[in-house]
Amino acid sequence: MTVDPFVLYGTHLVETPAVRLSAGKLEADLVEGNLRTIRYDGTEVLRAISYLVRDRDWGTYSPEISGLRITQDKDRFEVVYRAGCEGPDNTKLAIDVGIVGTSDRLDFVTDAVSHTGFETNRCGFCILHPIVGVAGTPATVERVDGTLRATEFPELIDPWQPFKDMRAITHTVVPGVTAECRMEGDTFEMEDQRNWSDASYKTYVRPLALPWPYQIPAGDRIRQRTSLVIRGERYSRPAAIASDGSIQLELGTRTGTMPGIGVVVTPEEAGAVLAAKSLLSEIAPQEIIFHFDPNAGHGMEAIERFKVIADGQRSHSTLELALPCRRSPAVETAEIADILRSASFRPDAIMISPSVDRQSTPPGSKWPDCPPLEEVYGAAHSAFPGIRIGGGMLSYFTELNRKRVPADDLGFVSHCTNPIVHAADDLSVMQTLEALPFITRSVRAIYGEKPYRIGPSSIPMRQNPYGSRTMENLSGNRIPMANQDPRHNGRFAEAFALGYAIRVLDAGLECLTLSALTGPFGLVAGAGEPTRQGDWRPLFNTVRTLSMLSGSRWQECVSSAPSKVLAFAVTGASGRKLHIVNVTAEEQTLDCGSSIVAPAAAGVTIGPYGVAVLPLAH
Repeated sequence: MTVDPFVLYGTHLVETPAVRLSAGKLEADLVEGNLRTIRYDGTEVLRAISYLVRDRDWGTYSPEISGLRITQDKDRFEVVYRAGCEGPDNTKLAIDVGIVGTSDRLDFVTDAVSHTGFETNRCGFCILHPIVGVAGTPATVERVDGTLRATEFPELIDPWQPFKDMRAITHTVVPGVTAECRMEGDTFEMEDQRNWSDASYKTYVRPLALPWPYQIPAGDRIRQRTSLVIRGERYSRPAAIASDGSIQLELGTRTGTMPGIGVVVTPEEAGAVLAAKSLLSEIAPQEIIFHFDPNAGHGMEAIERFKVIADGQRSHSTLELALPCRRSPAVETAEIADILRSASFRPDAIMISPSVDRQSTPPGSKWPDCPPLEEVYGAAHSAFPGIRIGGGMLSYFTELNRKRVPADDLGFVSHCTNPIVHAADDLSVMQTLEALPFITRSVRAIYGEKPYRIGPSSIPMRQNPYGSRTMENLSGNRIPMANQDPRHNGRFAEAFALGYAIRVLDAGLECLTLSALTGPFGLVAGAGEPTRQGDWRPLFNTVRTLSMLSGSRWQECVSSAPSKVLAFAVTGASGRKLHIVNVTAEEQTLDCGSSIVAPAAAGVTIGPYGVAVLPLAH
């Protein structure tokens, strides 16, 4: 099936196809000079080995590659090239790369030099271990001093670095096969990238406790090597999912209640939302989240518009309040309460968080000045009597995991996620869905059965906790930390959102917010955007469907290939249905079985990033 890339991705720009490298049982995909999906005998050993250069805002350079040469036969492959990065003030960095793979070993060697001097936050290898089938399993870490530590990959998400001062790490790939990943040329450490919804554990060069950004002196050479060594033989092959290659779906035993669906409204988009209020009524979200930030100049006019929007809907309302904390929380909350009273706007809930907590505090950094959260929440209860008070983070799970809020007196806890913090290629974005169950289980381990909300969470990044800005993306590329992403306009976002909802069903969420109504994070495209004015983005369909299903009973559906197809069953007003999403760019054939769906729908094909709804047999 050939589909116009614009329909899928909101842009005609397509990713460069990967080059498959193979040597015996060892396989890897070469993508823009780095290695992805490194497999041994069909099983993923490492998610990636990449040489990355980051700027002072943690943006990732896209180096220009020259002199690329690839040679391979059945037992060996070799890749050589030169990569060049251009920084501010005409500074340059050149990296000579050599990659050699054999049936049981892979070496990735780099030699970097700058003749001008070069500023960077990080320059060197990042090695990604997968999380599914790896989380909670044993590992052996070799430290820089040569000592060994028997440990395990964290099951719950570690807020800091689980392993430091690393020289090598070994884990079991399948019974009988181990993989040692050895890093040379600097001191490495590992962070749990599930904090940012990345589906990986990341081992990276240069400890975060060291200063950044830092300067690579002119003429200095930085030589590094990452080696992957496979030992042993697989004892048995995994069973095939189906002889015809189809993906099997079977109903499981887990059940629950579909969450409420939210839509966020900012003061900047309030006028556009009022113009599109009939579409807001059509979606009928259970919650409208009104973002309010006095530091951004929001005041009485914003609240008055929020009231008009809220009065025209049957939804509950939450004021998402970024408290400046420049003065005492009691004074600031009292002033905001006066504005609400003057505008006759009484939200059903207030989600309050100090504005400064939207910025990340990485390991080794000094925590910024902030009133105790007990004081912030106490002031909110006093200023807004009778209104439900929620807390948590207006940023991401990372910040909530590192600064755990005192939740006893809160009505709910909340955080957001973003899938393009570290990488923005199509595969990495969809793989973040794998991390969501680990995030929600970690939140539940901290806060128990406290009512729990997620969002606003979208593919574009609305604010950057890790730098001074989000990245402009007027050309519609796939770049990390971008405040606009073309895929938000395509079928890709529709599939991502439905996959997101499926992956967090077990969390028992009170509310899930995946979009705004208008603007770059919205369901409706405006003038000057890639689609015609007034067009619905495909994401509209997912959000409307999920809103209609809110409160219904869901039942799990087990996929034989969850990295490709996800599904769930639901009992709603229109009967029992099976909702299915293809989270890949390839057509997928499904075997649902006549015991699950009506016989005529038992074998179906679903297109790239497609969704389908099938009637259940009983």
